[in-house]
Amino acid sequence: MTDTFTRRKRSQVMAAIHSTGNKETELRLLAILRKHRIAGWRRQLPLAGKPDFAFPRQRLALFVDGCFWHGCPKHSRIPRSNQKYWRAKIARNVARDKRVRIMLNQAGWRVIRFWDHQLGMASSVAARI
Repeated sequence: MTDTFTRRKRSQVMAAIHSTGNKETELRLLAILRKHRIAGWRRQLPLAGKPDFAFPRQRLALFVDGCFWHGCPKHSRIPRSNQKYWRAKIARNVARDKRVRIMLNQAGWRVIRFWDHQLGMASSVAARI
């Protein structure tokens, strides 16, 4: 399907949209933590990369990455239109994720990242945590 906006107008529309987080995946991980009685986590700690959940005592940061936005090798599909833009965007996200992991590791934190699709296997997610 062809875009109905000019490139300039599309840019304005997209710039006006602000991220609100990955609420659905965060809630799914929250349900896993509660179901398996995993305690000690906090949300919205002022850490590099803004982990979805953090365990301050264990210095463990948890992230749940959406398959599209973070380039899941199994499920990420580049849209047909504007492929150059989307490849670059996803590559920047992957590079940012790597930088965040390095920064947190250097600060003494361990990082666990889950793909959005892995949350369906609650027991293995809980075991990994």
